Amino acid sequence: MRPSGRDLNEMRAVSIETGFTKHAEGSCLIKMGDTHVLCTATIEDRVPPFIKGSGLGWVTAEYGMLPRATNTRMRREAASGKQGGRTVEIQRLIGRALRAGVDRVALGERQITVDCDVIQADGGTRCASITGGWVALRLAVNKLMKTGDVISDPLVDPVAAVSCGIYAGQPVLDLDYPEDSEAGVDGNFIMTGSGKLIEVQMSAEGSVFSRAQMDQLVDLAEKGVAELAAAQKAATA
Repeated sequence: MRPSGRDLNEMRAVSIETGFTKHAEGSCLIKMGDTHVLCTATIEDRVPPFIKGSGLGWVTAEYGMLPRATNTRMRREAASGKQGGRTVEIQRLIGRALRAGVDRVALGERQITVDCDVIQADGGTRCASITGGWVALRLAVNKLMKTGDVISDPLVDPVAAVSCGIYAGQPVLDLDYPEDSEAGVDGNFIMTGSGKLIEVQMSAEGSVFSRAQMDQLVDLAEKGVAELAAAQKAATA
């Protein structure tokens, strides 16, 4: 029995509220169970120096957690004068994931920055950030297309992410914090809406795993990402 009472292949309740902030070109509040992330997308008519003049666009991301997103207060990273290693790793992951679904030629020489701010954390914050980040990106690109700044849709395939793991000896979908903190195997699966893998992060936290178990987790991830892609589509329709 999972702590939440969910079936092994059951996602947490997912909701995506678009237009959550007034000023961003694209924004949403995504809730995956008790993990809540605010995602905003900002369009700028510039690109990083390393691709300037190439005609290619760029999508990047920043990630952060509010001090009381967790059960005890975390010190703001600004107070220490630098980002932590976990933060840097996650925001690079979000950027890589989102770019995998973008035709950067069609985007043109402009940058879209996706900010993911965790309001409340209960496991799977990077997965929620990627999934909600894509929605914010979609909404921002819609504005570019509406104004005629972009002619061909640069978003070629939706991107979403979900966690899967081995908890109490069973493969489970979409781990919440009680499961994540005790999982023998923990994995994050980033995929396109058409079911292609972008990135897989898997590690044995307390026990090793077999190829057969990994295949089971991939199957669960495919199911979860398909449900998330459907939620993304409904939110941006």
